[in-house]
Amino acid sequence: MKKGFLCLAFLGLLPALCGAPPPLPKGHDYFELRDGLGNSQTKFEREKTGRVAFLGGSITYNGGWRDDLMRQLRERFPGTTFDFIPAGIPSVGSNGNAFRLERDVLARGPIDLLFVEAAVNDGTNIPLQPDLMLRGMEGVVRHIRRVNPMADVVLMHFVMPEAIAAYDAGTVPVAVAQHERVAVHYGCPSLNLTLEVTDRIKAGQFTWAEDFKDVHPPPFGQRLYAASMIRMLDAAFGGTPTPKPHTLPGKPLDPYSFGHGRFGALGEAKLGKGFTLDPAWKPSRPSGTREGFVNVPALTASEPGSEFTYDFPGSAIGLFLAAGPDTCVLEFSVDGAAFKRIDPYSPWSGGLYLPWPVMLEDTLKPGRHTVTIRTTDQAKDRTGLHIIQLLINPDGKR
Repeated sequence: MKKGFLCLAFLGLLPALCGAPPPLPKGHDYFELRDGLGNSQTKFEREKTGRVAFLGGSITYNGGWRDDLMRQLRERFPGTTFDFIPAGIPSVGSNGNAFRLERDVLARGPIDLLFVEAAVNDGTNIPLQPDLMLRGMEGVVRHIRRVNPMADVVLMHFVMPEAIAAYDAGTVPVAVAQHERVAVHYGCPSLNLTLEVTDRIKAGQFTWAEDFKDVHPPPFGQRLYAASMIRMLDAAFGGTPTPKPHTLPGKPLDPYSFGHGRFGALGEAKLGKGFTLDPAWKPSRPSGTREGFVNVPALTASEPGSEFTYDFPGSAIGLFLAAGPDTCVLEFSVDGAAFKRIDPYSPWSGGLYLPWPVMLEDTLKPGRHTVTIRTTDQAKDRTGLHIIQLLINPDGKR
């Protein structure tokens, strides 16, 4: 196998010669290997095939580190035929990832190696819902391992200013802490790029404003991410490992984790006044859209008082919305309980119909349930609702 190394001058970190890794500000790296990557290494070497998926938000969707990692894997395992699955969707965090896993990753068959990230979008989208951060990420890992116990999973924590501020204040960012709980519980390797960038900035190697600039890193940040990942692969891939199944712990960290998360069938909704099943929904007013969340089937309404019901199995019910300028405050009731109100309008919905997962209930008792959803006029000029997917977590051994 080839060892990965990057040129310091190319990285732009320090004016140094090629061949040595970037200087580590505290003398240690920022990954934990735990149970390692021996299963995927063995598969790539012996069978000369491998299916590798990249699951995350826009930092995974965009080009950069992912391209470098795919290139590195091809170079490390020459002669191996890889099936790479790029499964990034901008704006989506761990709760959305857990429910779309079957369609976006597992539809092509069991995978051998998964790289997953959600710390930025969890920290941005659901900062006050740490339970959802845990249920989503644990759901991803349990689902992958249930389908293929030999699958290796790597958790990566990307950086944002709020996370840097948390470390500077002596605390661990909530999303990082929750995802690390999952990594430890399931023996998954993890790479804390949030802490690495924080330490490098403190050490004066670069600045956020001038060099890293954004949660969507420019080439400088993409190369830094790739260099860290390559160092992790250098440490993880080596020798002659003994492959063995990853045993699922008897109990999940959270009994309500989304380990069976999937999409429900839109066509099974019982449509009442005002709702239609549009086979190729698109906005009626000029606005930005995201791939996969426009010109696709959607349960849609435009008037207040529109309503539908949906029967579903399991502990959770949620909506994957195209949340845009007209997205209303909605009300919902499960099993005839009093209606609850939620506003799914996001900070970015003013000019964009963006993918937006919203959990309505996620701690229901086992069995079948019925949800009623209706639109309201509680927000001025916002009376629409556009549901791209129904999110359910059927009962099963979680």
